[in-house]
Amino acid sequence: MTATLIQPTFELDLRTIAPRERHPLIFGRFDALATGQALQLVNDHNPQPLRYQFEDRALGQFEWATLEAGPSVWRIQITRIADASVPSAGAKGDSCCSGGACCG
Repeated sequence: MTATLIQPTFELDLRTIAPRERHPLIFGRFDALATGQALQLVNDHNPQPLRYQFEDRALGQFEWATLEAGPSVWRIQITRIADASVPSAGAKGDSCCSGGACCG
């Protein structure tokens, strides 16, 4: 019999957290995740701007899944699929010129 290792998922209910504190908290929690672990967010609005920030900051390091899409509750799962120390193709800020002309 083979045991299946289930990676923990951490839930973070953002509805009671001040808006200006949400994104720094989310990125701090994401940065603490091991590869394969997930962060499940509960929010009162569509977190699309957060997704854009993730794509800019952690391209290739996460998977984004919408579990519930409003209208009053949004539930998103963000799974770490790669460590931050592994450079991702197209990630900004990983070179001397942040992806400028010298990077091809």
